[in-house]
Amino acid sequence: MGYSGARGGLEAILAAEDLVRRARDHAPVAWADTEQIIARFRLAVDRVMGEAGLFDEDTAAAAFRQAEGDPLEASHLLRAYRSTLPRLAVGEPVDPDEMLILRRIVPAFREPDGPQLLGRTTDYTGRLLEKPAAAPEAGEHVAGTAKPRTDEQRRPRRFLDLLRELDLAVDHRGENEDTDPFDLTRKPARPPAPRSAALAAMARAETGALVSLWYRSILGPDGNLHEVTLGEVRHGRLPLRVKHPHTGNPVAVGSFRVTEAEAIEDLNGAEEDRSRFDVGYGLCFGHNERKAIAMANLDIANRRFGRSGPLEQLLLLTTDGLDSGGFLEHLKLPHYVTFRSMVERKRALQAAAGEGPAPRPSEPFGGEC
Repeated sequence: MGYSGARGGLEAILAAEDLVRRARDHAPVAWADTEQIIARFRLAVDRVMGEAGLFDEDTAAAAFRQAEGDPLEASHLLRAYRSTLPRLAVGEPVDPDEMLILRRIVPAFREPDGPQLLGRTTDYTGRLLEKPAAAPEAGEHVAGTAKPRTDEQRRPRRFLDLLRELDLAVDHRGENEDTDPFDLTRKPARPPAPRSAALAAMARAETGALVSLWYRSILGPDGNLHEVTLGEVRHGRLPLRVKHPHTGNPVAVGSFRVTEAEAIEDLNGAEEDRSRFDVGYGLCFGHNERKAIAMANLDIANRRFGRSGPLEQLLLLTTDGLDSGGFLEHLKLPHYVTFRSMVERKRALQAAAGEGPAPRPSEPFGGEC
């Protein structure tokens, strides 16, 4: 593919970039600081961290601000920044059961082990615009303030454990040889790939692309949605541990927030165990329930049908926002030579068919590009 510099060249590019900075720096209100962005746009910051594959709220907020609110551009900035960081250590495997729950809902069962923790959500409010409310005065009581939860309530037993006790869920433990997680940051994943590669790709996928692929996967050829049940959704904090450089013992150096989902699907295939359910898993950085739920459902679909269809290829190769968005964005770059060759082929076909003369250098697209 041939490119040619745009008219004005480097001078035009620098002027365009300067225009962005001047418009940003001379806004009528002060530039939002990092703390404000994290507090006011927490879900956008979490989405940027998830799609970039780096949990750092301050840096993600700075990228979101620099990108002027574009999550994809902010993720691009964050990934570029991450590539400059040294890899000092590799985190130890973390058991999701260690999660300190901030939000937990079990749509499949009314009274699961442990409480339903609604947490911070707008799932049940009307979608009506509100005027900014004044902050409460010091000591003023705020209606609806939740009571403190105990440690036992913050670490409830999984709904999947109940299904296993009742022998209602297919147990895939022990049958998977994918013991070493696939590192997408070191090498690209290509079909056929281990399950960890598909899960890692979905964890970094563009949220809208993943939700769209999930929606298409459950939409049957009859146009009806096939039955989907959500077992459990969790949002909470997990510890980050690394090996101590001297003792070799795991040491907690911090924590990070994740969203986790388990989806339930009825098995009805000819060679499947129809007496049990299959359960899919999804986990991603930050608070992003749409992505985690889509991941869990697509995990099942990929296990059941991915090897015999295009789903695995779509998951691995088309859901990354930086890949797809970058390819789309590059169409704005000069394609003069490419389009000229296309025009010449059309002219040649017309001339061969006697519909018109061959192109001349003085005609549009006929001169030098």
